[in-house]
Amino acid sequence: MKNDLHEECGVFGIYSDKVCDLANMVYYGLYALQHRGQESCGIVVNDDGVFSSYKDLGLVNEVFNKDILRKFPQGQIAVGHARYGTTGGTNRANCQPIEVNHQKGKMALAHNGNLSNAYELRLDLELKGAIFHTTSDTETIAYIITQERLKTPSIEKALSNTMDILDGAYSLVLMSATKLLAARDPRGFRPLCYGQTKDGSYGVASESCALNSVGAKFIRDLEPGEILVFDENGVTSDKSHCGKKDKHVCIFEYIYFARPDSIIDGISVHEARKKAGKILAKTHPVDADVVIGVPDSGLDAALGYSQESGIPYGIGFIKNKYIGRTFISPGQDARLDAVKIKLNPIADAVKGKKIVLIDDSIVRGTTSGQIVNLLREAGAKEVHMRISSPPFTNPCYYGTDIDSKENLIACKYDVDGIAKYIGADSLGYLPEEELKNLINGSCAYCGACFTGKYPTDIPVETCKDRFEKKLSEKEK
Repeated sequence: MKNDLHEECGVFGIYSDKVCDLANMVYYGLYALQHRGQESCGIVVNDDGVFSSYKDLGLVNEVFNKDILRKFPQGQIAVGHARYGTTGGTNRANCQPIEVNHQKGKMALAHNGNLSNAYELRLDLELKGAIFHTTSDTETIAYIITQERLKTPSIEKALSNTMDILDGAYSLVLMSATKLLAARDPRGFRPLCYGQTKDGSYGVASESCALNSVGAKFIRDLEPGEILVFDENGVTSDKSHCGKKDKHVCIFEYIYFARPDSIIDGISVHEARKKAGKILAKTHPVDADVVIGVPDSGLDAALGYSQESGIPYGIGFIKNKYIGRTFISPGQDARLDAVKIKLNPIADAVKGKKIVLIDDSIVRGTTSGQIVNLLREAGAKEVHMRISSPPFTNPCYYGTDIDSKENLIACKYDVDGIAKYIGADSLGYLPEEELKNLINGSCAYCGACFTGKYPTDIPVETCKDRFEKKLSEKEK
């Protein structure tokens, strides 16, 4: 549970060979991806080339009620998006999917990730006369695809040309008048997979859990650099961009972002988190009475710690199920109240006991300190905190909302200093060299937020809300 670390975005698309009610299917797909973005969401349905859409700020079940879903026509193609903004702020203009009308037709685009060359691309477009309506780099992608589409014979060729221009993290779901396309960047930063329902419809989603939610059988993950085209001819794969870059899947997908029931690139998220807990038990053992996890992403690692150490696993917190990860905090001074609204310790489970407390990360340290304090107030004798990732010491340019070092507690204190700051009796992080073992050493990964070793050039403009500054409060 984090007040100070925010998620990715979730993308979902579906293609059917017959006209049917797709809005509800996209709704359920986005609902399964709600953990990836809770600021806004949107659905666009394609009814024989006519696009119908609805987008707004809020959670999926807040934005889409039964009356709104009934207003969508039946169709053969649809795309959806659940957003947490990293580049660009929270306003209705930034809701996705982004729709474009151009000389050769229509397009709707949903994007997960962050371009590392977004500033340069957008500046070049602006100098050529482009007018932007959002502060999201997704609009930059849409502009470039549109430009390429006007010069090429097909939308898939336009997308392929665009991938030669983009750099950074992007998993895309794109809808034209007749086709659904999916693309994963050549480094594979963000997950993207597809599957098929019993009636033959194809679904594309950020995570496999979303396919399960609509009854689609998982087929496989898209390869880094791969483009899939779904149309009346079935499924076509373009792998011309595959292998152009070394694979760098975001390791934090396994630690925190993804749902534990998802499988990414053949690796179970649940098993990866359990493995992190087992590694922590070996590298940072402690004499304790019970192991508890911070809901939700600390639970699997806590189970692994318990299994490896032999210390009993316990339920130490009850989480309010009706508050999402992006619950609006009342401000820094009142942040403790926000934590209490989200979490409540079970006094009988922790009173008089030495606790091993497992969480996925510490960003600023404020929330971790509040959680440790909750256990103290409930009567815990000792609190030993263990973190299933290494310390955050660097900004992320690929989608995580960590945009500078100045607010990262690991850039201010050493481990003992952090333990003192959050009020823990001891603190242990997952060793950086163990990250590869979470995914069985199966591929290269991006851990730049821990190591400072970036797989792309560092962006010239690093302020993530650079374009947001153009909007006044009134305009928002």
